[in-house]
Amino acid sequence: MLKIRLQRVGRKNDPSFRVVLIESFRAPKSGAVQEILGNYDARQKRIVLKRDRIDYWHSKGAQITRTVSSLMKRAVK
Repeated sequence: MLKIRLQRVGRKNDPSFRVVLIESFRAPKSGAVQEILGNYDARQKRIVLKRDRIDYWHSKGAQITRTVSSLMKRAVK
């Protein structure tokens, strides 16, 4: 099953995340990603998303986590 979720890439006390497409059963949390779909800098509250790719993978059956869903809603504002 494919999931669109966050993957932490920031160093200690400096959180930043990637929005990634990952196969949830085969890959561990920091494992092989299939596609990077955006990023989120938690300290500066900067959200960059590839909405067209997220919509494409969602139409193919990928599940979006709650956190990514809330980021998508905040990015629209």
